[in-house]
Amino acid sequence: MPASVVSALDEINKFLPCPTPDRWVENALENQSLMLIDHANCEKKAASTALSLINRYTDNFDLLNKMSRLAREEMRHFEQVIALMKRRNIAYEHVSASRYAAGLRELVRTKDPHKLVDVLIIGAFIEARSCERFAKLAPYLDAELEAFYQSLLKSEARHYQDYLRLAKTVAGDISIEGRIAEIAQRERELVEQPDSEFRFHSGPLG
Repeated sequence: MPASVVSALDEINKFLPCPTPDRWVENALENQSLMLIDHANCEKKAASTALSLINRYTDNFDLLNKMSRLAREEMRHFEQVIALMKRRNIAYEHVSASRYAAGLRELVRTKDPHKLVDVLIIGAFIEARSCERFAKLAPYLDAELEAFYQSLLKSEARHYQDYLRLAKTVAGDISIEGRIAEIAQRERELVEQPDSEFRFHSGPLG
């Protein structure tokens, strides 16, 4: 693994409030078809979120550039996941969303710039958690999936960094550390509390 990716993972592991539970990794290995289906959904939703921000905040050129690149990369990842699914004869069936992203977004304040700051911080957590899970899963997967998940680490780590830097820029002179801590507490609850259904961002199955 390149030194830059190792460094980015170290940063992400310090940012996240807890590691993914080992039981979730066991759940993922037991549900690999579902994991890929929901992974595809996550990539599609990530692109949609980026496009939504582009449509809403047209006066922020830094945001427009970073979200445009992010949307392209997420859709490329989506294409790669569904190609993997096709090779493995996995049907792209509808599955419900996990409670993870919705649970985080319950904390979003209603008025800008606070609303945008919160959305960007949550984006950073989602990208960081995805990156952490790709890295944690990769050693236990078959060669094709391991190589694919390792190939995602660099871009996902950059997405986390882009979201966090944008949040700090939008906040200006106001520190966002307290807000990060509040959202981190909810993120930890969503990651560690048992879930009834396995998803890429679910907690461990209860």
